[in-house]
Amino acid sequence: MEYDLHQWWLNLTSKYTDDELLLNELWNEIHKKYTSKKRHYHNLNHIGYMLRLAADNQTDLIDYDTLQFAIWYHDVIYNALKSDNELKSAAFARKRLKKLKIDPKSIENCANLIISTKKHEILNVQNQDNAYLLDFDLAILGTTWKWYELYTKQIRKEYSMYPDFMYKKGRKKVLQHFLERPQIYYTEKYHNLWEANARKNIQKEISLL
Repeated sequence: MEYDLHQWWLNLTSKYTDDELLLNELWNEIHKKYTSKKRHYHNLNHIGYMLRLAADNQTDLIDYDTLQFAIWYHDVIYNALKSDNELKSAAFARKRLKKLKIDPKSIENCANLIISTKKHEILNVQNQDNAYLLDFDLAILGTTWKWYELYTKQIRKEYSMYPDFMYKKGRKKVLQHFLERPQIYYTEKYHNLWEANARKNIQKEISLL
């Protein structure tokens, strides 16, 4: 898995520079962030899952490379006690993409994609790329209960610093917010595929909290 992702990273970034030292430096940084012992869900498995979904939808994406960079960096800063992870991740991505000499417009598009994952609201409206990114990020919600239940356990571990009564209250608020949205998934494809199951899973989790 990690080897595959390393190669995926090199395939993407080597289009922009032949500086192997830089590419490996950036990879090692990403690898260290996403393999932290505090990461139980927001780790390389999550990144790999999103990248595979992006590959499956490549023909429908306008800027596939920028979307991939957004996936790689959208959770690079992750502290369960903080509420500014997405903003910090976007700032982090800007600095790294400048090293790769990505054009400024693409860097800002990438930063906006990352920031959009904070509230899961579309910021880049010029095409469907932002909608796809947000749907990929929430793909786990629409899977089978077996995978969804595993996800809930992983999230609980990431918030292990909170006692049950605090965690359950906060978790219910987050889940209720998703149920109150007109739709969880923005693209027609994934709305049709995942919406009903996601709502069923979320309601079941709420009932078990």
